[in-house]
Amino acid sequence: MTTELLNTLYVFTQGAYVHLDGDTVRVDLKDERLKQTPLHHLGAIVTFGLVTVSPYLMHRCAEDGRAVTFMDVNGRFLARVEGATSGNVLLRKAQYETHRDESAAAAVARCIVAGKLQNCRGVLNRAIREAGEGQRAKEAVAALSRAAEAVAGQLKSLEEARSLDAVRGAEGHGSAAYFEAFDSLITQQRTDFRFDSRSRRPPKDRVNALLSFLYALLVNDCRAACEGVGLDPQFGFLHAIRPGRPALALDLMEEFRAPFADRLALTLINRKQIGPEDFRERPGGAVLLNEDGRKKVVVAYQTRKQTEVSHPMLKTRVPLGVVPHLQARILARCLRGDIPFYTPFIPR
Repeated sequence: MTTELLNTLYVFTQGAYVHLDGDTVRVDLKDERLKQTPLHHLGAIVTFGLVTVSPYLMHRCAEDGRAVTFMDVNGRFLARVEGATSGNVLLRKAQYETHRDESAAAAVARCIVAGKLQNCRGVLNRAIREAGEGQRAKEAVAALSRAAEAVAGQLKSLEEARSLDAVRGAEGHGSAAYFEAFDSLITQQRTDFRFDSRSRRPPKDRVNALLSFLYALLVNDCRAACEGVGLDPQFGFLHAIRPGRPALALDLMEEFRAPFADRLALTLINRKQIGPEDFRERPGGAVLLNEDGRKKVVVAYQTRKQTEVSHPMLKTRVPLGVVPHLQARILARCLRGDIPFYTPFIPR
């Protein structure tokens, strides 16, 4: 697949050759022309996996200040080629200046949390709609409805939040309400998969082990997305800065936790695609996925990334795995002042 979004050419087709043809960029696969677009239309080129970029095209992009980013086939950041002078230094300057301005940082964080809470509410409401019949379903709907209402209340309070502490407070209360009802989202294997509360470092049960592993995969993708557009992944707004902590990647992943990672975890459990035999317990009570379990989850995660979803802002269908890259680019535009506020991804 080869697609152009937000002035960026994304090349996913394995074995593709990307090269200059006059003042255009051509993407070929053997003797077939997959795409040809004027070079001046592009602000960046991003390739995934085994894609070859001609040295002439890289030279021209470097001269023009246009970045060429290389990801592996799973979307992990590998390298970025750019000229001596590019807009990235200005982008990072804008990122740091926004961080220093608490009001501006709170505004970005507010948009991020709004996306997260709306997506949490979406998962809860979907489960309510799809609940079956019987006493168990009735009790689950009641718990899910209470949680959805509580999350909606935090969304309302978020509108008035003007400080980072207030934004973080709304995020914390909304997340607590969501996870309070998370056990009601589990409809199968309930003896083996119980969820009482979120636990990490280490996870204390199988559901938490599965969520933690998926979140680790997701933050890696979000970090690659930040790197790909030239943002500093360690300089976040919602998450405080700590040595070695990818705070901005953690910010970016918030809107993807519920619709991507949580829903995938629930699908694996409720469709019995993963079972208790895929976990191991360590002395001290830590529960982790074993090797077979990790393989199953990684395969499911990569398959899910290939699923096409409709991007509400761009009004086009894209693979889910590309959405973090698009959102990083939208965030970069917000920080540069090209758009007035950040619009999170909220699937429909």
